[in-house]
Amino acid sequence: MAHKKKKKAPSNIAAQNRRARHDFAILENFEAGIQLFGSEVKSLRAGRATITESYAIEENGEMFLRNAYIPEYEGASHFSHEPKRPRKLLLHRREISRLDIAVNRKGMSLVPLSIYFNDRGIAKVDLALAKGKDKADKRAHVKDRDWKRQQSRLLHEKN
Repeated sequence: MAHKKKKKAPSNIAAQNRRARHDFAILENFEAGIQLFGSEVKSLRAGRATITESYAIEENGEMFLRNAYIPEYEGASHFSHEPKRPRKLLLHRREISRLDIAVNRKGMSLVPLSIYFNDRGIAKVDLALAKGKDKADKRAHVKDRDWKRQQSRLLHEKN
């Protein structure tokens, strides 16, 4: 029986979107490279980026990360970057077309969950194909989570 290799959680997280798991039902995750300037990489390594309001969109056969805020790096004098510029995501053509179909036909969203540096020091984006939750779904999720927490507390007290 073949064992599946479990994906290890990235340890060098530069930015995280914690709100995404509350607002969206995550259906599938993708790992994408991101095209950055040197000053953006330095700023990411400092851990000052924000991706809570960002999203990915397909334009002319390419995927772009929009609205991600990577502040200017102080050490980069005149070679600085624009903090909210669209950044190209590096995905295979098949993946781009598949994600574009899901977004346009099925009404889903492409939400970045985190930006991190892999083992080789390359910046990657954990991108999720997600469907928006309504208020009732959010309440049901919170209620279920609280019940599971209470269950584990009761079991722990019994033993």
